[in-house]
Amino acid sequence: MSDKPKPLLIKRYASRRLYNTETSDYVTLDDISQFIRDGRDVQIIDLKSGDDLTRQYLLQIIADHESRGENVLPINVLNDLVRSYTTQATSVVPEFLAASFEMLRDGQSKVLANMTQTNPMSQMPGMEAMRAQQEAFVKAMTGGIGGLSGMSASKQPKEPREGSGGDLDDIKAQLAALQRQLTKMGK
Repeated sequence: MSDKPKPLLIKRYASRRLYNTETSDYVTLDDISQFIRDGRDVQIIDLKSGDDLTRQYLLQIIADHESRGENVLPINVLNDLVRSYTTQATSVVPEFLAASFEMLRDGQSKVLANMTQTNPMSQMPGMEAMRAQQEAFVKAMTGGIGGLSGMSASKQPKEPREGSGGDLDDIKAQLAALQRQLTKMGK
């Protein structure tokens, strides 16, 4: 039996509406994107044909983010991806990308684990602010890739406040708090 939970099943109706089978309601691409950022895997199935449409919808979510200026993929990477579809590299690229993201998730987990209470340095003044800043930085840099599964719910970075700069404001506040603590330590 696998440790990994079953993916959230989304059914696409003939009207192209997407139906969440767990909550029995309709969802949007933004909802699906949020499920994924929250660490859930999804599977999108066409109700009539039974075809798996997951890849198509995940690519649409990525395209939507990129078109809104949330550029994660540099142009040279996009060019290389297009090239990989027309060369012999197609057999290597998927494995390489999967391994790269796995390394990123592992590194993210290790960094966050080193900043938890089990680390003796975490007891030093100012370390809690540094840990929170590091979590926000990792989340901002990775866009929540793979979730922050190595952290307890109470250690999750705060969600951006409405009408604010979100993570950037949090990072600035945490940096200011850390600077105040360091100044106190230096006196």
